[in-house]
Amino acid sequence: MNECTDKNCYVHGSVRVRGGRFTGKVVSDKGKRTVIVERSGIRFITKYQRRAKIRSKTPAHNPDCVNAKEGDIVNVGETRKLSKTKAWTVLEVLKPEAQ
Repeated sequence: MNECTDKNCYVHGSVRVRGGRFTGKVVSDKGKRTVIVERSGIRFITKYQRRAKIRSKTPAHNPDCVNAKEGDIVNVGETRKLSKTKAWTVLEVLKPEAQ
């Protein structure tokens, strides 16, 4: 494991994880220390007695020591606001993308 100097890392920095957690797939890793995580599921709509597919994309902080890539399945935890859009951080990579 490489040395992490990220001050917003939940292990080596001063940020603490609290609140919600979810699992999702990384759909973009183009930002600096930022990934877009998509979670999908099925919601039942009572009025029409049908199920609908839903999905939500959330920006999350990607610490240097975790280093999630596009296509990875990751665990994400809630933190304080880190920027205008980021209030989540990647905790671990559950399943790396198949090469």
